Amino acid sequence: MYDLAILWEWMAFAVRWTHVITAIAWIGSSFYFIALDLGLNRNIPGPADGEEWQVHGGGFYHIQKYLVAPAAMPEHLTWFKWESYWTWLSGAALLMIVYWAGANLYLIDPAKADLSVWQAVAISALSLAVGWVVYDALCKSPLGERPTVLMLLLFVILTAMSWGYHEVFTGRAAMLHLGAFTATIMTANVAHVIMPNQRIVVADLKAGRKPDPKYGKIAKLRSTHNNYLTLPVIFLMLSNHYPLAFATPYAWIIAPLVFLTGVSIRHYFNSMHARKGKPTWTWAVTVVLFLVIAWLSSVPFGGTVEEAEARGLTPVEQRFAGAEGFDAAYDIVTGRCSMCHARKPVWPGIRWAPKGVYLETEGDVAAHARQIYLQAAVSHAMPPANVTEIPQGDRDALASWFRAAEG
Repeated sequence: MYDLAILWEWMAFAVRWTHVITAIAWIGSSFYFIALDLGLNRNIPGPADGEEWQVHGGGFYHIQKYLVAPAAMPEHLTWFKWESYWTWLSGAALLMIVYWAGANLYLIDPAKADLSVWQAVAISALSLAVGWVVYDALCKSPLGERPTVLMLLLFVILTAMSWGYHEVFTGRAAMLHLGAFTATIMTANVAHVIMPNQRIVVADLKAGRKPDPKYGKIAKLRSTHNNYLTLPVIFLMLSNHYPLAFATPYAWIIAPLVFLTGVSIRHYFNSMHARKGKPTWTWAVTVVLFLVIAWLSSVPFGGTVEEAEARGLTPVEQRFAGAEGFDAAYDIVTGRCSMCHARKPVWPGIRWAPKGVYLETEGDVAAHARQIYLQAAVSHAMPPANVTEIPQGDRDALASWFRAAEG
């Protein structure tokens, strides 16, 4: 049974690797085409809307852009879509593996909402779907003709979702879900708006009809949204590595501020690529926002040991706490790990428990049994460099306890 835990972890790693690779491909192509489009030389006579000469890897590239299409449609067109689709699909799979299958540990926070696993998973899935439906309806409304107002309204929605997620889920899950909420909108833009509109234009051209320019305009609006949302999504997807971001009562405010930093940074690069100057004031804004985020993250959080002990144990925690070898495992963990993994760490230089993992009470240790097994028993990842000098015998005892609980 314990081998299953190792295989599950490697499967999660494979899916995460796929997600990162496809995300790099999607973000890279997105950034490249935004920079290319903004930087085209539009003062060259000819049928093209603009062109650019570039050099890379020892070769020269001559790129031309047509607002609709060239006089003769090429037989082969390269469509940029699979990068987006596979990023979302692999991300959805990773969400299921980590947060749905591990809902009792990573998704549900009984202190916020005492949800069953199916309830938490339902909220997770439905919130992502509803987000796209609401956003798409707003874009198709008269607000679509007022992009600035629409973008401000989108920011309000993201702020509300940040608050809502943090009221229901763990801080780590709330940040991740806000990223998934935004990424779902971005991929749906590609799948349901940008690609279909481009297909309509291509079909019209092949049939000898004049394409309606509205399709390009609609696709451009959605593409612009994706451009400004990319950087915040990257932060949110990586936020689980930084307790200072998610393990604070003001995490729901930190997330919207991250969106603002993404907008300010992208505005600078978009302006630079469009040869409209370099608005360096955006970096000052970004620094101020970053300092506000850092200040909000310093507010103490995590409750007290007494509060944690008073809440009692969940059925899963009871199973691990009642397994043979738990008392020895508990003594090992609290003696070797809790100086860092505490609500108030005492290890020099550690202000917050790494990844927000607390290992002080019996419930804490039982709840994180799988992580203890993988990080400190199967591997020697924890503690780093074995700074607390855990002997191999203690690691074997941790492994024996976990295997006993798993049956």
